[in-house]
Amino acid sequence: MSAQVQVQDLLAFIDASPSPWHAVSSMVSRLDVAGFSKLDETEKWALKPGGRYYVVRGDSSVIAFVHGQKPLVETGFKIIGAHTDSPGLRIKPNAAGWVDGLVRLGVEVYGGPILATFTDRDLSLAGRIGYKDEQGRIASRLVKFDQALLRLPNLAIHMNRGVNEEGLKLHKQLELPLILSAIAQEQLPQPFFLSLLAQSSNIEAERILSWDLNVYDTQKGVIWGAQQEFYADSQLDNLASCHAGLSALLDEAVLQADSTLVCAFFDHEEIGSESHKGADGSFLPDVLQRIAAAADRDDYQRALARSFMISADMAHAYQPNFPNAYEPDHKVIVNKGPVIKVNANQRYSTESVSEAMFAGWCEQAGVPYQKYSHRTDLPCGSTIGPMTSARLGIRTVDVGNPMWAMHSIRESAGVFDHDAMIRVMKRFFLDS
Repeated sequence: MSAQVQVQDLLAFIDASPSPWHAVSSMVSRLDVAGFSKLDETEKWALKPGGRYYVVRGDSSVIAFVHGQKPLVETGFKIIGAHTDSPGLRIKPNAAGWVDGLVRLGVEVYGGPILATFTDRDLSLAGRIGYKDEQGRIASRLVKFDQALLRLPNLAIHMNRGVNEEGLKLHKQLELPLILSAIAQEQLPQPFFLSLLAQSSNIEAERILSWDLNVYDTQKGVIWGAQQEFYADSQLDNLASCHAGLSALLDEAVLQADSTLVCAFFDHEEIGSESHKGADGSFLPDVLQRIAAAADRDDYQRALARSFMISADMAHAYQPNFPNAYEPDHKVIVNKGPVIKVNANQRYSTESVSEAMFAGWCEQAGVPYQKYSHRTDLPCGSTIGPMTSARLGIRTVDVGNPMWAMHSIRESAGVFDHDAMIRVMKRFFLDS
């Protein structure tokens, strides 16, 4: 599959996944087609060597694995970890309010988005609703508005003369509510909003009890550049890494590997991962222990000691318009290969041995690689790598593909880097 075809598939995946709940649903669809079986955490598991399985927790985290033919104590686990969530805006519970003839939706900031990039975009809603079914049981259902539904209009420059010199600054409480509609004053905004949810979900408004709704950009992803060498979409951080990991796992040669292979994709990374389905929770340890249920505790610990994890999260590409934002000797360039991320304070989990191992897999796959270190005078972000490595005691490397405008509603990256990352992840899974 060519690099362009890989990226077209990535963009289709992202455009079908405007929320972490939709992202997991999209991945589950691909796993089903590849012959994976769904496991229920409330039931007893009967795993077979060579079996393909996946587990979903909380609708927005998923762990897929191939049960190896060889004993775990000989091979350990080969794990790729990434996250399904992206920073942005979430709709509040009592969402709709009426002011001066307009209905606005109140929002809460999720993670650390670049808020200015949400202005003047064709926005809509996607996520899940909680409702009471016809038998009175609590259930959830995905919901997505395909049409442009919301907008955050900018203030005209005539009323904000310093915007080009001082930057656009939005008050989170007062200036982020999104315009939804113009309705008569006698209509109640919240019932009006509930009626929209009912139409989209085919569930009566009176049965809708709650929601997790993500604001998303309706503009589709594109390949761009004079040589079509770049691509742009929302949520590249970090659905691009999820897509790369899943694509590697579903490769036919990889599926025949003797080792136990795991892809773990978690929600809530952008807000610290501390939840029942986040990377700092019990989800991955629970699944690994159940995979190794036939082994005694000593063999399980021996298996962990032989294990390795690639923590995949996008990296900061050098942007020549802002040279002072980067460490001068660690500029990573779009389309020059995957990035190994290093931080002495363990904001990234990489250490010299795991760094060398990933570099070796890149060389075996014929893939160039780069190394990134953050400016010493700027705070460095983190990933799921350090917390997962610490919790499990597994050697880990933090890597990612270079991208521009991380946490913007419209991010960009390199076509050839995505293909390269998939290739090195395949090499990692196939390494004996």
